[in-house]
Amino acid sequence: MASGAIYNVRPGVPGNHRSLQPSGPPTAGPSQPHNPHTRLSESFEVIKQEFDQLATDLNVMRKQRDEYESKMSSQVNELNIIRQSLYELENQHTKIQAQYEEELGRVRSELLALRQNMPSAPGPAPHSMIGPGSSSALPLSTPGPPPPSSHSSYGGDAFYRDRDRLERLDRDGRMGDRDRDRERDVRDRERDRERDRIFDQRDAKRLKMDRTGKSDRPGLSFLSLHLHNVEHFSPPMGPLPKPLPGLSTTAGPAGVSSPQSQIAPPPFPTPGPSTGSALPPMSDQPNSSFLDDLELHAMPPELKKEGPDWFAVFNPKIKRTLDISLVHTLMHATVVCCVQFSADGKYLATGCNRTAQIYDVKTGQKTCVLIDEAAGTTGDLYIRSVRFSPDGKYLATGAEDKQIRIWDIAKKRIRNVFDGHQQEIYSLDFSADGSLIVSGSGDKTARIWNMETGKVQVLTISDSDHMTNDAGVTSVAISPNGQLVAAGSLDTVVRIWDVATGKLLEKLRGHRDSVYSVVFTPDSKGIVSGSLDKTLKYWDVSALMLRKELDRPSPCTMNFSGHKDYVLSVAVSHDGKWVVSGSKDRGVQFWDSQTATVQCMLQGHKNSVISIDLNPTTNLLATGSGDNLARICEFRTRTARMPSTHILVHREL
Repeated sequence: MASGAIYNVRPGVPGNHRSLQPSGPPTAGPSQPHNPHTRLSESFEVIKQEFDQLATDLNVMRKQRDEYESKMSSQVNELNIIRQSLYELENQHTKIQAQYEEELGRVRSELLALRQNMPSAPGPAPHSMIGPGSSSALPLSTPGPPPPSSHSSYGGDAFYRDRDRLERLDRDGRMGDRDRDRERDVRDRERDRERDRIFDQRDAKRLKMDRTGKSDRPGLSFLSLHLHNVEHFSPPMGPLPKPLPGLSTTAGPAGVSSPQSQIAPPPFPTPGPSTGSALPPMSDQPNSSFLDDLELHAMPPELKKEGPDWFAVFNPKIKRTLDISLVHTLMHATVVCCVQFSADGKYLATGCNRTAQIYDVKTGQKTCVLIDEAAGTTGDLYIRSVRFSPDGKYLATGAEDKQIRIWDIAKKRIRNVFDGHQQEIYSLDFSADGSLIVSGSGDKTARIWNMETGKVQVLTISDSDHMTNDAGVTSVAISPNGQLVAAGSLDTVVRIWDVATGKLLEKLRGHRDSVYSVVFTPDSKGIVSGSLDKTLKYWDVSALMLRKELDRPSPCTMNFSGHKDYVLSVAVSHDGKWVVSGSKDRGVQFWDSQTATVQCMLQGHKNSVISIDLNPTTNLLATGSGDNLARICEFRTRTARMPSTHILVHREL
């Protein structure tokens, strides 16, 4: 090729131009663009580093959160210990003050008698106690002229002798340890009963209506005391006021006489013409049981069991057949209004103010918290009932805002909202197949809702048996076979409807006060009801199961008597052997379902046991209380046969 042809080759034109490229380093100029893959890899690397940093920060925050929760729990426990110490100091102060005042009153009477040259009255002062806890304010001295206020009038040596005697009384003490403990318990319970009495008029389930007709909103119940006031330390209270005219008093624990309520309990309903069966007679006197004169320190070791903050005492008149142990104590921020186990027995749901919680029964760990952010944050919104669907996928909650929320547990979202009730919802129950859910409300209705279609069947109480026409529904239950719905109400009656037709089949009369809880037995042939009259009743409804025409009401075949205060919740074990009840007396009692016999007492809650439930697969009991605690206890059979029952009552801290 000619040399001139070489110079005719232009850069960028195909040909043998490579030989024309300079062999040295390239001239300076704009940098060449990076490979896109390299830049993408670098971006991914930066993102990965940021993700790792965020993950590290998250782990640190989780650790800090766990530490804070642990510290908070520790501080809450310390506060409870401090509060209990304050209670004890208050009781000791009150007791010493009462001793001094009593002795001082007697000394003044003696001195006055000496000055007037009169013989002093022998024996103790006319009253046994002065100060907080006494039923009325009593004078410090016997009738007569008031004693002089000047010390000089005491008569010199006589005064100093009496002062020395008072000092000796202070040093030596007038009561043994047993008497001190007993009096402290009496004072504690009497003070709590007086505080409860003040708030009894705000009854959440009694639905005390405005007598002037200006408001249709029910008042808050004795439960309101637990929902709003149990957390606050109560200062020493003065002497209890005298009962109002016509107000009866009942003997409380350890024989303390206290007002039962500011409003007289509803009278025993008068049986109508259709009431042909005679119920077992009920005595007006307090029920007698081995708990009446209970002294824990005097019980033999084989009849009691103690834990750090609870103890169990077994009925000495019956062979001990159960053993009790505390499994978990679940702390809550507010009052625990309701508890329920899932159908498989693995989880426990609780209802509080604005939140429902789900716990793992085995570990006691909280697995889920359900809260409706759309419900607002002002005021209280207590969840009064929680119910798992039979398949465990959903949790139904009934609250004070008149709505039933169906939660998808896995998604923590609301699946359905059922509206229709006109007042607060107090009770829910699922049918065995999960297709229906029944609700009870203070609006005097029970409603059966179809879970799929949302259609509702309204069961209305239009024939109240109570003088105030107060028939709000406090508790509902569907029979295991799905045929019947039972509802307990404030007018002392248990009503039974046919699920298929909505027809009212029967009214069970017998309780003397509002019915707060109803439950079917596993075979659907019986109903157990708990009432503010401090009793439970077993009703034989087997004839209704057979669809027979009834020529007489279903009979009450057993009365369960032994509680010292309102019965708030009842349950029946999955094998039908045990009936369990929770009460305002802070106790849970186990009863033999065949004999209605009480066997044991477990004590540990510091406030009313508002709700109880029995695990459907294992021998576990759950309790919810006004002391912001839920507890899981295990009861085990000690022998092959169980001829009787236990009572569990929680000890005050």
